[in-house]
Amino acid sequence: MGHLPLPQPYSFELSTERFRAFGLDRANVWHDDALHRFVAGREVRIAAAPGGVEIEPWDDAIAAEALRHLGADFDLPAFYAWAAADPVLHRVASALEGFRPPLVPDPFEALVTSITAQQVSLQSAFAIRSRFVERFGTAGRVAYAFPTRERVASAAEEELVALGFSRRKAEYVVGLARAELELDALAALPDDGVKARLVELRGLGEWTADWYLARHLGRPHAWPAGDLGLRKAVRVFYGEGEDVADLGARLHPFQNLSAQYLLTGLLVVAPTAATGRA
Repeated sequence: MGHLPLPQPYSFELSTERFRAFGLDRANVWHDDALHRFVAGREVRIAAAPGGVEIEPWDDAIAAEALRHLGADFDLPAFYAWAAADPVLHRVASALEGFRPPLVPDPFEALVTSITAQQVSLQSAFAIRSRFVERFGTAGRVAYAFPTRERVASAAEEELVALGFSRRKAEYVVGLARAELELDALAALPDDGVKARLVELRGLGEWTADWYLARHLGRPHAWPAGDLGLRKAVRVFYGEGEDVADLGARLHPFQNLSAQYLLTGLLVVAPTAATGRA
């Protein structure tokens, strides 16, 4: 067991809200007031602790990946200082002080998660994703390790359809697993380069690429303007007349944090308006 300090401010409750809000996710299980998931190849329990989190088991590799997963790289003080000039965003950010958007450490997991969530509610996406993780992942004590790319590449599309995937999404996921694209190499590319490489693959459009930039790479300028949930959040907090693309330009250089704060604001600040979409 080890104590992992996190940059302040940090709210464990707000930062883990996503793992409780939409149903069971076998790869990220909320159990006994803690988050259970595989980190650096081992199942770990992550719980709140003064100034950060407590992780069990503990080693240097787990600590390094957990820091990234828990959003340690986001500069919240700079974001809050900048957001103070925008009354709407300042209100949301103040209500969510200490929220660090969690990142998905593995690129394949990030993309499959986005494909699963395309054009369905997050409740449905979580249910389908959990069946997928149980079928192709490796069981731990509480959580499952997310299925490896190699394991999914050997699967038949019919197996995914049986789990609730549409025929098209099953083709996308298996096709992604079998593609020659080296996902880890994308991190070295600029945002436009990442998007260009991803949208070359069948089933990976601009929406998926934007969320890959936001929730896997943690790029500051990622702004998923086509996301239905984000569009809803913009209408709720900024009003019906606000153009989402224009707002994204005004939120430079903190588009990613702004988007994730607005979406989480639907759950915490204005829960009756939440859409349940990714």
